[in-house]
Amino acid sequence: MSEQPLDKSERKIFGFNPNVFFLGIVSFLTDVSSEMIFTLIPLFLSNVLGAATTIVGLVGGISDSTDALFWIASGWLSDKIRKRKALAVVGYSLSTVVKPLMYIASA
Repeated sequence: MSEQPLDKSERKIFGFNPNVFFLGIVSFLTDVSSEMIFTLIPLFLSNVLGAATTIVGLVGGISDSTDALFWIASGWLSDKIRKRKALAVVGYSLSTVVKPLMYIASA
């Protein structure tokens, strides 16, 4: 007896929809790379640029505030245009493209 191929809607990876599974992997790798870079920023600001601790705190606060504002804006945009996959691809792609530019920040 031959088995019928699974419909696209029935395919699972470890019990997850393939989009959810691969988005989880991309999210994990992006978070790891972000943590590797952003934990070094206070050291870079204070040791290389000679910034005061108040400036390091200010940069961290601005970074967190900007992050929160982009979450709000992207959530609103996602609800408005209903293209969540496209927004996720654009967001993760932008994050990947911009990280190597941190290397030239000291130039």
